[in-house]
Amino acid sequence: MKFVITKDKAGEFRFKLVASNGQTVAISEGYKAKASALSTIESIKAKAGDAAIDDQTL
Repeated sequence: MKFVITKDKAGEFRFKLVASNGQTVAISEGYKAKASALSTIESIKAKAGDAAIDDQTL
């Protein structure tokens, strides 16, 4: 998996999480500063492994 950072037409930075097969798994909101997008990526990388599953379909 990898994070891909892009800049949209409004000039905001966005990232998407892309699986090894090329499929987009998640897309972020827009960030005015690239540093904010990078900070969010680092936060996800540090915390996502401990994320719980909240199955609300039961």
